[in-house]
Amino acid sequence: MVKLETMSSDAQTKHEGAGQDRSGEQGTGERAGLGKSAPERTGRLSADDWAQAALDLIAEQGVASVAVEPLARRLGVTKGSFYWHFPSRDALLVAALERWEKVEQETVFGQLEPISDPRERLRALFTLVAHEFKSHVIYSELLKALDHPAVQPVIGRVSERRLEYLTASFRQAGLSRTDAQHRARLLYAAYVGFLQLNLQLHQARMQHDEFEAYVEHMMATLIPSA
Repeated sequence: MVKLETMSSDAQTKHEGAGQDRSGEQGTGERAGLGKSAPERTGRLSADDWAQAALDLIAEQGVASVAVEPLARRLGVTKGSFYWHFPSRDALLVAALERWEKVEQETVFGQLEPISDPRERLRALFTLVAHEFKSHVIYSELLKALDHPAVQPVIGRVSERRLEYLTASFRQAGLSRTDAQHRARLLYAAYVGFLQLNLQLHQARMQHDEFEAYVEHMMATLIPSA
């Protein structure tokens, strides 16, 4: 994944074809390219393979782009492989969103759990989130599709879980319950607003040093001092 300071330029290119990870190699779900057929596979795909491919497509083209035929071409299999695992496109979308929700919870909250000091945990959260990319792109695309019946419950759960986590962390850092709730909402609003500026309004991207200074400013402003 690339850093958030590259959001604006990446957002402009993600609809044009395959993206790249930080090492410059094409990601697993993006090797086939959009509208191109991958070499036919010999092994059977799992339901998770299909769900991940759907997430890759959501990141590139949005929720409406998820369809069986282009995903089958992308994965180099027939539609029969899809129907072995899912009865419908909507069932695949639900599975993809559940996978995104689960992986995010495990990779973000799981990495922070061993950190006992609440202020250090918040700093680690800021740093971790600031240098992710793909999960933010997916989240931004899901926000555009809140009217979809499969999307709204997932966004609701994820947002509630994030706010609860932030509130608890700020409480552990010494804030009162009310102040912790306000601080959590302020931080989350800043996060969503930053995504919109970069991914939807295509604000000119920050240079690396400017972005790192912005993240440090956010931490100094929002994390309570000891």
